[in-house]
Amino acid sequence: MAGPAGVPEGVVRRALEGVRAYEPGKPVEEVQRELGLGRVVKLASNEGPFPPFPAALEAIERTARDLNRYPDGGSYLLRSALAERQGVPFQELVVGSGADALIDCISQATLDPGDEIVCGWPSFASYVIDALKMGAVPKTVPLTDNRYDMDAILDAIGPKTKLVFICNPNNPTGTMNTKAELDSYFERVPGHVLTVLDQAYFEYMEEPDYPDGIEEYAKAGQPVLVLRTFSKIYGLAGLRVGYGVAPAEIVTAIAKVRRAFDVNQQAQAAALASLDSPEELIRRRAVNAEGREQLEQILRDHGFEPATPAVTNFLFFEVGDDSKPLFKQLLAEGVIVRPMGAFGAPGGIRVTVGTPEENEFFAAALGRVLAHAP
Repeated sequence: MAGPAGVPEGVVRRALEGVRAYEPGKPVEEVQRELGLGRVVKLASNEGPFPPFPAALEAIERTARDLNRYPDGGSYLLRSALAERQGVPFQELVVGSGADALIDCISQATLDPGDEIVCGWPSFASYVIDALKMGAVPKTVPLTDNRYDMDAILDAIGPKTKLVFICNPNNPTGTMNTKAELDSYFERVPGHVLTVLDQAYFEYMEEPDYPDGIEEYAKAGQPVLVLRTFSKIYGLAGLRVGYGVAPAEIVTAIAKVRRAFDVNQQAQAAALASLDSPEELIRRRAVNAEGREQLEQILRDHGFEPATPAVTNFLFFEVGDDSKPLFKQLLAEGVIVRPMGAFGAPGGIRVTVGTPEENEFFAAALGRVLAHAP
């Protein structure tokens, strides 16, 4: 029996019936065209306001001449350099097309129908989406004070739990869990569980009690996959490249399910070229901290209280039961922010730290919207 448009019934897996497809925002240019705006500022996706490092731009230009060739399918040079810098064996490091791709891969490699994953909520939506795609069951644990409640996470683990995702710092709330909290978790987590410690915003961190997951847990032999990315402070979001550190067996399993040639040659070259600019990382971290303080004050001046203490390059704030009206009003003023319904917070908005001038543009737009509020 055929379904709509002649597709045979049962071709699409039943597990996908409960999955909401990712809904990307419209490109800046399309928003400008639709709304007749002279300028649009995007503060929606937690990208840094900085371009790639000069060395990365040079690498991108240099490798463009070889785009008729497939990339190195094993990302050998980048993988080797990262393994050396992190002080881990080559076979315990994996490179992927963004940390998000590795979340998908670890879900494919470990989850059978009926298995369970545990994560805080609201948190990064891919944890839940990728579990549902595999027919697994996501168990979401409410945050406490906008942070992962590690005791509640442990309580939610059952005999069917395969993966526990810990987003630290958490996206979308921008808050963190301390080393003491993570130490306690790893001391108590059952041995049948693989923990995925998502540290996508690691390079922004300055707090002394924030744990380095690779140093503290991966190297200590914990069953953990620690994720990092070049999409944020390195300015390579458009190229999609990230990496993870895990036991060799997990890295091998990921290699079995990831796509061939999934990290393009320019992404590999740009990421490799970005590893030798520690001073620029320090500068960007400092500029971000200043911008975050500016954005926090803007929100408070307009009657909103951001989740604190915020430690990343974005802020989260609640606006009521439904954030979509404010999102649309800001869009009409030329500012793209992110409503957080897909992340489990229908009344929340996430706004990225921009340049000082972009933050002021947001402040002016927010002021105009609120001035016309009933």
